[in-house]
Amino acid sequence: MKVFNMTNKEIVKVLAVLKKAVREFPDPSVTLVGKKWKSPYLVLVSCLLSLRTKDSTTLPASERLFALAETPAAMLKLSKAQIERAIYPVGFYHTKAGRILEISKVLINDFGGKVPDTLEALLTLKGVGRKTANLVLVEGFDKPGICVDTHVHRITNRWGYVITKTPEVTEAALRAKLPPALWKDINWMLVLWGQNVCAPVSPKCSICVIHKWCGKVGVKGHR
Repeated sequence: MKVFNMTNKEIVKVLAVLKKAVREFPDPSVTLVGKKWKSPYLVLVSCLLSLRTKDSTTLPASERLFALAETPAAMLKLSKAQIERAIYPVGFYHTKAGRILEISKVLINDFGGKVPDTLEALLTLKGVGRKTANLVLVEGFDKPGICVDTHVHRITNRWGYVITKTPEVTEAALRAKLPPALWKDINWMLVLWGQNVCAPVSPKCSICVIHKWCGKVGVKGHR
């Protein structure tokens, strides 16, 4: 088994370099929602819409829905069909429309109409997993969280910073190892890097600004 080959000193440098490099790319859709609306509820809804859906589809769908409702109470005044029409063609839009209504009702009944700001409470909402909960903490509340999606899981393993098999285990490994000051930034940076440079297959190593630190674990071919 390959040992870790990226140290904490190195990852601090790597993420500083990446932070400058990714500025040329548009922010992820959920990050844009957090910046524009500054609403934990709308960040949560946008997170739900983003699951298995590209950012180019998620953001317009979010904007269409938010034009109709920006609070749980306002959302519950919409029918499921209205929400479906607004969010189409996000993946699983029928299911997501129902989930948005269900969560909105729970927020009003159990949380005073507000999105809870702890990981434990967020995870009690049906359909909210650790990735979504952590992203809501970071983008909705500006609180520390480690949101591990496929990009974060793949790239941190490719670097050799962690050796894990699933995103859930990667999150635990990063919580144990990654300096807390880097928690909030790692997701949006690695999402952008994974979408544009460090692809799952044939990553663009020839233009990668951090290639000299990367262990290239599991990379069989690159550009």
